[in-house]
Amino acid sequence: MELLADMILDTVLDCLKMLPFLFAAFLLIESLEHYSGNLVSKIFGRIGRKGPIVGALAGCVPQCGFSVMAANLYAGGMISSGTLIAVFLATSDEAILIILSNPDRISEVGVLVAVKILTAIIAGYLTDLFLKNRMETLKNCEEICGHCGCHEEAAGIFLPAWRHTRKIFLYLLVFTGVLNFCIQFLGIERLSAILLSDTFFQPVAAAVIGFIPNCAASVILIQLYLSEAISFASVIAGLCTGTGVGFIMLCRVNYHKKENAKIAGLLFIFAVMVGIVLESMEKFIGF
Repeated sequence: MELLADMILDTVLDCLKMLPFLFAAFLLIESLEHYSGNLVSKIFGRIGRKGPIVGALAGCVPQCGFSVMAANLYAGGMISSGTLIAVFLATSDEAILIILSNPDRISEVGVLVAVKILTAIIAGYLTDLFLKNRMETLKNCEEICGHCGCHEEAAGIFLPAWRHTRKIFLYLLVFTGVLNFCIQFLGIERLSAILLSDTFFQPVAAAVIGFIPNCAASVILIQLYLSEAISFASVIAGLCTGTGVGFIMLCRVNYHKKENAKIAGLLFIFAVMVGIVLESMEKFIGF
């Protein structure tokens, strides 16, 4: 019981240390979304062939706001399928914020973001090349994050920032506690083996986890990575399919179910491919 109590205390203290960093980051992001959402929407509507590049850069911003906006813009016929794929692949939801909340791991953010952006750009242009810039004009674009109602004028930026912070803190508390429990009683090596470490199946499994339509996916994946239970290649694969609620929003506003299924398939294929490539580089050339 004493061991369990110490483990719970360590979990709570570790998560509390992240709290101020998370709130500050969410406050900044809420400010950007609150005051520049319409401007960003107009920019997306005029980017043309530079769409995958702009989409990749926008998608790497923490949270799933840009993936939600991209889903609406795509359903409204304002961006190409390649641009949508680029935004989705570059999105990491809450993962970047969680790494930034761990000062000793901040140096890894640059590499993770760079790999995601490069993957998103390449995949975006390949998608546009083979899908012939397929566009739809079924819906009008909605405001960023308009589905959750957290950007009402009366709410301002502090309340939405605190809501997001509280939600992620609770996720962190639960998943960190479960992970610490597993590590304590199974050991990190056995946990890694259960998660198919040192095999090409781990990126595939991570990519499946990434499809969870919630920020829980990014929290699970990044906590497993920070605990060294999964590889860098696997966390990249998982975060490439992790669009937050972006894909769910696409299904809601775009009535072409087969088209949505193709987009999901492309996300999975690109995510697994980059995961396997990175895993191979790590195994054979020590990347």
